[in-house]
Amino acid sequence: MAEQEAKIEKIHKTEAEWRELLTPGQFHVMREKGTDRPFTGPLLDNHEEGVYQCAACNAPLFTSDKKFESGSGWPSFWLPVSAEAIEAHEDNSHGMHRIEVTCARCGAHLGHLFPDGPRPTGMRYCINSTSLDFSKK
Repeated sequence: MAEQEAKIEKIHKTEAEWRELLTPGQFHVMREKGTDRPFTGPLLDNHEEGVYQCAACNAPLFTSDKKFESGSGWPSFWLPVSAEAIEAHEDNSHGMHRIEVTCARCGAHLGHLFPDGPRPTGMRYCINSTSLDFSKK
């Protein structure tokens, strides 16, 4: 089963197809690497049990038991559902050195990864609410 999880089928769409599928706000964040304003996302204060999925392709990304209050203004997680669910890329935009996090299935921009999270990983996946859908358990 681990081998099957490692083989994520990629989704490829044109810019026009993504524009048709996503809202203007989702397109800006997920395809143009925009960012939600802090403390405005509807999933920031969500404390229900369930799975956070990519808003573009529905791939499972994070679970509620790995979510924590970081005080950053964005939903934060200390571990994705699997290492294969997300991809990390160097991001040197805006004069900063950061690690961008994208959906491994469709390439949507999710947010950034920082090394200031809680144990056991010490990582903080700082994710835009706009990039996520939530399914209750």
